[in-house]
Formats: sequence, C-alpha cells, structure tokens
Amino acid sequence: INRNNRLKRLLELKAPEIIVRNEKRMLQEAVDSLLDNGRRGKAMTGANKRPLKSLADMLKGKQGRFRQNLLGKRVDYSGRSVIVVGPELKLHQCGLPKKMALELFKPFIFHKLEVLGLATTIKAAKRLVEEEGPEVWDILEDVIREHPVMLNRAPTLHRLGIQAFEPVLIEGKAIQLHPLVCAAFNADFDGDQMAVHVPLSLEAQMEARTLMLASNNVLSPANGEPIIVPSQDIVLGLYYMTRERINAKGEGMMFSDVVEISRAYESRQVDLHARIIVRLKEYTLEANGEKKEKITRYETTVGRALLAELLPAGLPFSVVNKPLKKKEISRLINASFRRCGLRETVILADKLMYTGFTYAARAGISIAVDDMLVPTQKEGILGAAEAEVKEIEMQYSSGLVTQGERYNKVVDIWGRAGDVVAKAMMDQLGSEKVTDREGKEVKQESFNSIYMMADSGARGSAAQIRQLAGMRGLMAKPDGSIIETPITANFREGLNVLQYFISTHGARKGLADTALKTANSGYLTRRLVDVTQDLVVTEQDCGTSNGVALKALVEGGEVVEPLRERILGRVTAADVAHPETGETVYEAGTLLDEDAVEAIEALGIDEVKMRTPLTCETRYGLCAKCYGRDLGRGMLVNVGEAVGVIAAQSIGEPGTQLTMRTFHIGGAASRAAVTSQIEIKSNGTLRFTSGMRYVTNAKGELIVISRSGEVMIQDDNGRERERHKVPYGATLLSMDGTVVKAGHVLAAWDPHTRPIITEYAGKVRFENVEEGVTVAKQIDEVTGLSTLVVIDPKRRGTGVSKGLRPQVKLLDEKGDEVKIAGTDLPVNITFHVGSIITVKNGQDVSVGEVLARIPQETSKTRDITGGLPRVAELFEARSPKDAGLLAEVTGTISFGKDTKGKQRLVITDLDGNANEYLIAKDKHVTAHDGQVVNKGESIVDGPADPHDILRLLGVEALARYIADEVQDVYRLQGVKINDKHIEVIVRQMLRRVTISDSGDTRFIQGEQVERAEVLDENERMAAEGKQPASYDFMLLGITKASLSTDSFISAASFQETTRVLTEAAIMGKKDELRGLKENVIVGRLIPAGTGLAYHNTRRNQKLGADMGENVLAEESPVEAQDDEQPA
Repeated sequence: INRNNRLKRLLELKAPEIIVRNEKRMLQEAVDSLLDNGRRGKAMTGANKRPLKSLADMLKGKQGRFRQNLLGKRVDYSGRSVIVVGPELKLHQCGLPKKMALELFKPFIFHKLEVLGLATTIKAAKRLVEEEGPEVWDILEDVIREHPVMLNRAPTLHRLGIQAFEPVLIEGKAIQLHPLVCAAFNADFDGDQMAVHVPLSLEAQMEARTLMLASNNVLSPANGEPIIVPSQDIVLGLYYMTRERINAKGEGMMFSDVVEISRAYESRQVDLHARIIVRLKEYTLEANGEKKEKITRYETTVGRALLAELLPAGLPFSVVNKPLKKKEISRLINASFRRCGLRETVILADKLMYTGFTYAARAGISIAVDDMLVPTQKEGILGAAEAEVKEIEMQYSSGLVTQGERYNKVVDIWGRAGDVVAKAMMDQLGSEKVTDREGKEVKQESFNSIYMMADSGARGSAAQIRQLAGMRGLMAKPDGSIIETPITANFREGLNVLQYFISTHGARKGLADTALKTANSGYLTRRLVDVTQDLVVTEQDCGTSNGVALKALVEGGEVVEPLRERILGRVTAADVAHPETGETVYEAGTLLDEDAVEAIEALGIDEVKMRTPLTCETRYGLCAKCYGRDLGRGMLVNVGEAVGVIAAQSIGEPGTQLTMRTFHIGGAASRAAVTSQIEIKSNGTLRFTSGMRYVTNAKGELIVISRSGEVMIQDDNGRERERHKVPYGATLLSMDGTVVKAGHVLAAWDPHTRPIITEYAGKVRFENVEEGVTVAKQIDEVTGLSTLVVIDPKRRGTGVSKGLRPQVKLLDEKGDEVKIAGTDLPVNITFHVGSIITVKNGQDVSVGEVLARIPQETSKTRDITGGLPRVAELFEARSPKDAGLLAEVTGTISFGKDTKGKQRLVITDLDGNANEYLIAKDKHVTAHDGQVVNKGESIVDGPADPHDILRLLGVEALARYIADEVQDVYRLQGVKINDKHIEVIVRQMLRRVTISDSGDTRFIQGEQVERAEVLDENERMAAEGKQPASYDFMLLGITKASLSTDSFISAASFQETTRVLTEAAIMGKKDELRGLKENVIVGRLIPAGTGLAYHNTRRNQKLGADMGENVLAEESPVEAQDDEQPA
C-alpha cells in the first residue's frame, strides 16, 4: 500500500523516469511477495527478521488453511483426560468422571431442568448446574443414559482409534477404559491421555451406537482376526488355571457337575490344577436356532472345568480343554464369533477377562532372580563354539578361506551356539521332575514364573528370556553389521565393562530408529490415504467374469500362506469344479467362508479363480462382489464402505507400530539363518521341473547347472505338496522320480560362495587373465598365500584393459577349442567381477568342476528399518538402481560384439528379428549362449523393476509382485495384512492409462487419462459404431497418483498446493467432488457410508432437473433400491 501510494504521488509530481521505474519494480515485488513470498528472490521479512506469511503460505503445509482448518477442526463438546484401567466395566462401557460429564452434557441438562420446571431461564439453569446440587446429578444420570460418547486416542492410526462407549459416571478425574480395547487403541496406562467427544444429533448418536460401539468392533479390519483379545495378566490367569499339575491335591476325584467342583475348590478340597473326572453339559446349536443338550464325561482339570461354564451354546468343551495360551484364546474368540455370533462373543470376552484377572490374582505369579535358571550345559556349548572358531582361524591362517568367508562362518557358529544355549535354557526352565501318585519320578511342564509368562504369551518371549538366563548373543553395530565376538554372559550373571559397552552400542541404534521412523511411517500412511480416499464400494456387482487364479504361496519349500487364507472372504470368478468327478462344487459368484475354504482344501484343489479389486470393472469405485468380505464385520462388504481408506489404514498402522518397536531385542543381532540345504517336510515322489539341468562330476556327484530349476514333491494323488528352488552349483542327493520320506535332504550347497562350474571337460586356457590388468594377485597378510581376483573394470587403469573380459576357453586333446554341444560356438566361460579363480592355466578339468567362486556379501541384520523404506519404495513404484533386465521378447540368446565397457546381448525372436541389449560388464548375466527365454524372464541379475513387470507380464503379475514383496516385509515382523488391501492400493496406482491409439475418440495419442474416462468414451464409440481408443496401463507411485487425480481440491490439500491451484486455474478445471476429501473440505456429507444415499438422491435430482421429467419416471425404482441399501 505504501509503495502504491508513493508511486501515485511520484506520478503526480512528474518525477524522473528512473525513480518511477524503481518504484514500479518495488511495487511489483511487494505484490509478488503478497501472493507467494520467497518464490522469487529473497523473502520479505518483517521487523522480527522472519519471512512474512503470504497468501500462498496461508493455504499450504500442515499449518495452512487446508490441513489445519478444513480437513480437521477443533470441536466443541469434547474433553480430554488421563486414562486408567476399568477392569469391572463391560465391553461397551467406559468410566467418565462426573465433572467432565457435567461440562460435556451441559446443554442437555439445561434443557431437562427447564422441562422439569426446576429453572425458568437458561441463566437460572446455569446457576443450578454451577451449584452442583443433588437434582443436577440425578438429571445428569438421566441425560447420559443411552447416550454414547466417542473416545479417541492420538495417534489415530486406523478406524479403531475412535470408538463409542456408553458412559458410566465415576468419581475422580480420570477416564476409565476397558482393558480389552487397549489393543485397538494401542493404549497403556503409563500416563496416556484420551479425548472424549459427544455426538449431538440423533443421527450421530444412532451411527455411534450401531457402527462405532466397541462391542460391534470385535474384528480387525486389517486381517479379519479378533482384535478384542485378552493380553498380559488376563492371559496369564487363564493359562495358569488351565495348566495341570501331576499329583496335585484331589487328583482323580469324580464330580457330577461344575457346581460341585467349584464348591470343592472353594473349600480347598481340590487343587486348581488337579486332574479330575467330571460330567459336563454341552449345548449344540441346531440349524433352526434351538439348543440341544448333551452330557459327556471328561477327564480334565479343575480350572478347565470352571472355564467350561463361561462358554456360549454351540462351542464344545474341547476349545478350553487344553492349556490356554494367547493364540488359543484368540482362536477361541474367533470360533465363538463364527459360530455363535457377535453378541455371545462379546459376553464371552468379558467373562474371560473377569476370570483371567481373578485367577491371575490368585496365582500370585511374581518374578525373582532365582527364576532365571542358567543352563548347566552352557559352559560346554561355549567351549565347543570357541574350538570351532579357533579351527576356522587356523584355516584362515593357512589360506583355505578368505577374510570374508572367515567372518561369515564365525558369525554363523556363534549364532548357532546362541540358539543351542537358548534351547537348553528353555528345556531346563520348561520342565521339572516330580513324583506322581505311584511314587515314580516323572517330568512335567514347570511352573517357573518366567517360563509361564513367556509360554502363555502374556509377556516376554524366548528371545528375551535368553538374554536374561542364556547368553545375550551376537550384537549389531549401528550400521547393521554384526560384531563377531558375541556377548557370552547374560543379565543374570552380569556383563563386564566391554560387554556392557557393546550392548549399549547396538541398543542405542534402536532408540534413534524409533524416533526417526515414526515420522516416516506417518507420512507413508498419509500418502496411502490420499491415493485411495475416493475409492468407495458403489455397487453390488459389476458383472465381470475376470479374476485372478490364486494358489498357495510357497517360499523356500515352506507354505507361507496356504490357499485357504488367500481365498477366504473372496468371491469366486469361475465355477469351482471337483478335481475327480468334475462336477461344480461352488458356482461362480459364491462368497467363500471358513467352511467353504476348508472344503476346497480338503478336495485338494490347487488353484481357484477369484474376483479381486484389480479386475473390477466399476467406474469411479468398486463393486461389493469384487471386494468380497468386509474383514471388520465378517460378511460381504456393504455398498458405501470406504474400502480405500480402510486399506490405507491397514497398511499404514502396523508400519508405525513396528517402527516404534525396533528396540525390543536391544540390538541383539536377529538375522535370518543362512540355508545351505533343502530338507523336505512331507513324504512323496521327487519331480524336477523342466528348467532343471545338471551334470555328473568326476566323483559321481550331480551338480546343478541351471539357475531356475525347481524340485517338487508330489503325493500319491499327484498333488504338489511342496516346491523348492535349487541354486546353481548345488549338489543333488536324489534323482528325479525317487520316493522320499520327510526329513530327507535333497540338495546341499555352500551358502557363502557362488561357484562358476564347467559343463564340459578339457584343458583350461585363460584369455585376458593378465595380472595387474584384469586380475589382481591378492596375497593374504596372515597366510602369505596368493589368489587371483578379477578386478572391477571401472577400477582398471588403462583404457584398453577396461574392455577386456577375463575368460576361460577349453581345449581338447588335439589342442582345438571345445565346442558347445550341437553348435559350432566355442565354450566360453566368463569370470565376473570379484571371482576368486581356483584353477591354473593349462590344468585339466572334468565336467562339473569349479573354476572360480564368487564370495557372497556378509549378512546384515534384518530390521523393519530396512522394511519401511522398502514398502514406501514399492508403493512409490520407484525403479531400483541396478535393476535386473527382463527379456522383451521370447527367443534365443546369443552374445554379440562387445563395446567399450559394455557387453552386447542379442535375443532373436521366433520371426528372426534381433533385439539387442547393451549391458555393463560388471553385471551378472544369468542367461547363457543358446538358451531359450520367455518374454518377461530375467536375463540379468538384480532387483525387478515394477514398470517392466507391468509392461511385459501384465497387471496380474505386477499385483502379485507388489503384494508378495510388501507382505515379505510385514511377515518378517509377524504382522498379518490381507492381500486385498494391497490390491486396492495397486488398483489406485494403475488408474491412469496412456492412449496408444486414439481411434475416433477425443483423446490424443500419448495422452494420459483416467481409465474410467477412456472406458466411458469407448462405450460411447461402440454405441455409435466408431473406432474405440486402445491404451496401455501406466504405473504411478502413490504420491504421483494422488497429485494426478481429477479432483484439484484433493490434490491441493495433499502437496504442492500452489502449483496444483495455479494449474487448475489456468485450465479452468471443474471439481466433480467425487472423493471423500473434496467433500470434507467444502463441508458436505461424504459420499460413503450413510452419506452415500444422500449423494445418490442429490445426483438423481440433478439429473432429473437437467434432463426433464421423462427421466424421473425411469429413475425412481433405482432410488428406492438406494434407500434400502444402507439400512
């Protein structure tokens, strides 16, 4: 304003041109700064030297208008306080301090006071409330009855972070929380605070009661398993009362019913753990809902019989007739939910909680130093390990192993020793000798306090006890490498100064990680929510017959995820046929529940074609059938469910949890053990896949020379039981077609090196193996022995030597080059960078002999610190650096002429066209001359690039790749997430396409458009008989996908606010308000859940107004259906 006024004055005074121009420039700068400060030149600063806040700054960032005031607001009728445990509450209740309730429900109380005539005006009512007379408390009780309140604990990482409860008035100032909902809130009572919100309108109360009440949220939306599961002391109590003790008081007594048992137990005639015989009534539920009573004699213990009373009708006694550990209790609650329904389950969970607390108190389990028993065999085990390490050191000093191999082997030995000590310790802790009634000595599971805590799953784990009473084991440095001297002491014996230092060294990394990762994980969740927020179930069935064939996930011979878990809660895309008779067992369009998947597995069906969110053809949304079961409710998903946000929360929530929990092992090196053999787990017949190739060496051993070979075990019916990848260079111990038993070792190999093996015999002739040029002679300082190691071409000195590739040719007796069988190409074996050459020039070699070995890098500890960035990388669809190469076509491989620093690889396809690739010399080519590769097969080692997978193998393969990789990270941490959620996110990453041929449409070739738009346009073209457009899928990372959404409001509130708004303004964009975020920002109901019906009626009214009366007549039946749906 000042500059503008000054300019006006200067112009009136007819000032010189130069002054006016200067003033104009300054005015322009002032205007620029007002719009966006700091965009051009230096930011303008105020008196306090801080940059001034421009109009753009008002909108952007966490403190901007969008994120601070529009997407989330502070609300009235809310309060917060510290939480304490409320062990006598029912699941749907929470304790609310009277003071808080009085303040929160004030308006309701005022109204009630007026209605009852106790106050004439609001002012009088206010005075009454402030005096807190007895009538006010009575009215408060009245007002609160049946009026749920919402409790929320920050950070709200998934929808279970806000739940509704019925308030119970309590004295004191702390909110009481039911112990079983702590897992969902991730709450504990070490000073956590929670906020209370009051739903005001009748609709809001209604929604809170039906959708958000804690007792309606028994299952976790992430994996469909119960989240209302007892933990800690409840588990300990239930475990304690279901254990049995040999020769306890009252063993062998007989009882006619549970009442008699409880009388005997209360009068101390019989011990809680005594084995007794009892007649029990069990109720089964008939199909029509009638109860049927059946009386059976059971041999059981007192505690288990007492538990039998709690079971709802329909659950057999067998579910509690065993020691109840945490997993078992979770199974029990799950079974109850599936068989007896929600209501019974909630009652059961509450009863279990009360019982667990009671008996935990009676058990009086404590913890003392004497409970930590150090195993007697520890000395011996450590001695043996020391000897092994000495042996390796000897080998190293005589030059049989390299420095890297020595380190790896030493770390391996100590890792194993630690496990052996831990096993000995658990065996000693976990069993004790007692005399039974006949006076014989027998072993029984021990009642050691620490063992019981870990065994029941209440607190602690074998890994933690091992640090208390075994040995701390190997520790990691902050960079993740393992220190090779382990800590042999444990906390019971105490650590010396050096051991203590090493301990804290590794443990500090955990704490630093935690602080840094929470932010990262929160940011990942935010990006995931943003990309999926507009994905809502909008119709019942899209009518597609597409699907994905799902089969069990087998990794390294382990069935990581059985078929039943992958197909549970999904809808079949094609008929499921009986494998023997061929008749249809389940028709297409069936939602598979627990019974169905058990049946399918029993029939031995290997793969089933299922509908998935990826193949759904609904525009701007999903259909219920393609999504399948709503995991949090256990039935087909409702129209209107915001499945996108649920998927994002399910993936984001454990990320935060895991990263907050890296430090529990205290930096103790937990690394995946190196496998060096294949041991099979089931009986059957051995079958090699077509990719398996092997040669027989001079000793008569079979050496594998294929890289993608696999072995399968088939049972008598010819069904595949397990499948294992056999690495290159492994020694096979069985032939194809042999019948093998479980535990048989199929193949073995050295895990620390990768060999290079010759498939032909002859005399070695080195080419380009020149010392100091392509290979270096490494003399080991300790041993004085020399080896030849291939040098990295980037490090070689002269220009000529960079292009040379050290390799071996083989000569026969006549001195001619040995040819590859069936061709006239000479055998040519290349040494990769880092290979240690094990043969001499001129040496005779036989088939299957090792020419060189490549040492494998040392193992790093696997921590989700590696995991979170990995998940982010997958969802951002980043191309990895040094990505592997996939074959673009199906054809035969040959090697062309090399250029400087690159090797030329040619694939000749079936029509004889040649595809050339230039590959860096230091890359490891897995394919060899004359090999036939399929399109999409890997030809150069390295991490896969998701964009290549999509281009060459298609959407299904991409989804499978992303899902498997993400699941690997979470599985390592023991977190279960349903694949559905990952598929939903992949669907959003694929929502844009590139037009490859525009046909007669309005699109331009190469344009990027929403897939739904292209489908709409193509439908129109088909109707008019014109040429539709063809398109290729595009894979966008989640950030990119969020910013490229059609809604500019949503994109602006996510990131790069100024750019998004500027572009939208220039292009004159119009926001259709399809997603949730846009509607929240403009302050409307969201088009999901109960808001969907409102949006549909609005849309129909608008259509009716636009298109005249005739449409309304056709629209009305649709409207009626829409109204029925949400109810």
